[in-house]
Amino acid sequence: MAAKSILNVEDNFENRLLIKRLLQSGGFDVLEADDAEKAMEIIKYHTPDLILMDINMPDVDGYTLTNHLKSLPGFSKIPIVAITANVMKGDREKTIQAGCDGYIEKPIDVDSFLDTIDHFLSNQK
Repeated sequence: MAAKSILNVEDNFENRLLIKRLLQSGGFDVLEADDAEKAMEIIKYHTPDLILMDINMPDVDGYTLTNHLKSLPGFSKIPIVAITANVMKGDREKTIQAGCDGYIEKPIDVDSFLDTIDHFLSNQK
């Protein structure tokens, strides 16, 4: 069976590297974008099984990009999981309203990260 592919949209290099290493250790193919423009370029050629979305990015934030991706043909059922340091009251709800299917807080809990990813992949609509 082919490895599941995950698009990680994250502007911070260290965070992107950590997530890439964790996902690769779990046997996933990893696609990476450091901004919305690169993410849109990638999805022209690849349809990932799951998208990890940083919320606080320059230019286009993760809320806006998520909303746009969910409106594209073939992307409404692809899980998009926010990875964010926005952990104030109401932030989780705001990510869900933007179209995210889930929410992972930063700093990432490396011990449970892959289990969380597996959970979202197994619950695809």
